[in-house]
Amino acid sequence: MELDDAYFMQKAYEQAELAFEMDEVPVGAVVVIDQRIVARAHNLTERLKDVTAHAEMQAITAAAHFLNGKYLKGCTLYVTLEPCVMCMGALYWSQLDRVVFGASDPKRGFASQGVHAHPKSKIQGGVLAEESGALLERFFKAKR
Repeated sequence: MELDDAYFMQKAYEQAELAFEMDEVPVGAVVVIDQRIVARAHNLTERLKDVTAHAEMQAITAAAHFLNGKYLKGCTLYVTLEPCVMCMGALYWSQLDRVVFGASDPKRGFASQGVHAHPKSKIQGGVLAEESGALLERFFKAKR
């Protein structure tokens, strides 16, 4: 049975829920190759006191270690929020086949800043966007 984008985005969403429980900005990510999750990650910027510890960065590192290589060709990253400029830069260099994201980020997302993905990477947004956006909204509402 072939698993679909919604299935893998749900797994990324579960990572976002873990981040939420840890009082981190609730963004989660998974890296998939051949229908298999090889990395799971979520934001760790508060816990690690590291502004670069975004879910995507954690997922890239974990997947590269698992695959024993710096390029993630043949892989898809599922992330619950549109990647920022920093993350899209790292995704560019990792040469993923696909980046699938949930909620758009019109203020800090890569698209609003004019940043482009690797020419061989396909980008798709809007998968479980409503759920991902609602979790982020709930998190930030509690902070205000």
